[in-house]
Amino acid sequence: MISPARRVAYDVLRAVHASDAYANLLLPSRIRDAGLSAADAAFATELTYGALRMQGYDDRVIALAARRPVARIDPEVLDALRLGVRQLLGMRVPAHAAVDEAVSLVIAARKRSASGFANGVLRAVSRSTSEEWRARVVDGLVGDALLAADTAHPEWVVEALRDALAAEGAEAELADLLAADNRPPRVALVALPGLADPADLGEPGAVSPVAVASPGGDPAALPLVAAGRARVQDEGSQLAALAMSRARPVAPGERWLDLCAGPGGKAALLAAEARIGGAVLEANELVPARAGLVRRALEVFDPAPVVHEGDGVAFARGHAGVFDRILLDAPCTGLGALRRRPEARWRKQPSDLAALTALQAELLDAAVVALKPGGILAYVTCSPHLGETRDQVAVALVRHPGLRTLDTPAVLADVASRDLGLPAATSAQLWPHRHGTDAMFIQLLTVDA
Repeated sequence: MISPARRVAYDVLRAVHASDAYANLLLPSRIRDAGLSAADAAFATELTYGALRMQGYDDRVIALAARRPVARIDPEVLDALRLGVRQLLGMRVPAHAAVDEAVSLVIAARKRSASGFANGVLRAVSRSTSEEWRARVVDGLVGDALLAADTAHPEWVVEALRDALAAEGAEAELADLLAADNRPPRVALVALPGLADPADLGEPGAVSPVAVASPGGDPAALPLVAAGRARVQDEGSQLAALAMSRARPVAPGERWLDLCAGPGGKAALLAAEARIGGAVLEANELVPARAGLVRRALEVFDPAPVVHEGDGVAFARGHAGVFDRILLDAPCTGLGALRRRPEARWRKQPSDLAALTALQAELLDAAVVALKPGGILAYVTCSPHLGETRDQVAVALVRHPGLRTLDTPAVLADVASRDLGLPAATSAQLWPHRHGTDAMFIQLLTVDA
């Protein structure tokens, strides 16, 4: 017998690795479908996210115990081993339960011939303490290679985060940032202005004036969330949207655009803000499935904002000088959301950066075209990588002589519910270890009238 919680964790891992699924989107539905109790749901969540977050570290353990590279282990077997190792080294689970159920998962995956191998690997892991395994994992490593192995981050990610902190003179905070990436974040909710009162949901959030700390359990079970008047949203994302909507008073009749709107969280917050100020929001999303998510996120509004479906560059260029405010939440590496999307650190490679930065530049150029003179453009990434943030803005300013930066930290000082302690700059970089948010980069821009 395999416990339902472990079965859910295994199914999510297989979907992540075989189908590029997103654990934070898939896991809640799998938990609901399985009818897990609160305790089992918590166990499945800790196990799933822990196995994904610590995958690089645990794979080193598996390779040492198996005496072979993990690339030579069948994927179905490897995911069962990852769950077993995570329970043995990072959770208070009896060794016999961790081993026996992992082996049962191997058999259930029709890999019975590998059951003896899986049993042997996990028994070998169980014979040493977590401290002894750590010493073996980091043996002979120094510098960023040591930090990468010890904190389960790819080395190139460690280097990128070091560079981003160094740009603020804060390189000494790297260890704190890597540790924060590995701590499960407290779920934050956004109470959509005009549709929900934060006081009706729970305790105030940490930095956003419309945020609420989730009281626990399944957020979808909360009446205001079920009604679409509140939703799960990281506080950094909330601040990114509010920086655009509250940078200055709204003039009735303004046209706003969320250019890359999927899956719709920021669009919903902007729609609520626009409704209060008398502005009109439009959204655009390239991917049809994500466009559908945006439409669902906006169903609570009557009338609902229009959601366009198609290439963002073409859409923006076809609406030259139309929009008073534009949010460009650009596709990026996602290195700022590793707490909530633990698999993201293993999905991206340094080679992905060139295509992403080229797309960001195209979208930014197109957004400048679509912006009215004197309008506000918020360039946002969920990544602190300098190539996607400061460097991207710097080259855009060269390409567009009429483009100017706005004092984004000053805007956020007025918007946020507490002092963010942002360094003097035109842009704002949020950090998990400082602000308890994703590492969102926000730069407000305008075009000379």
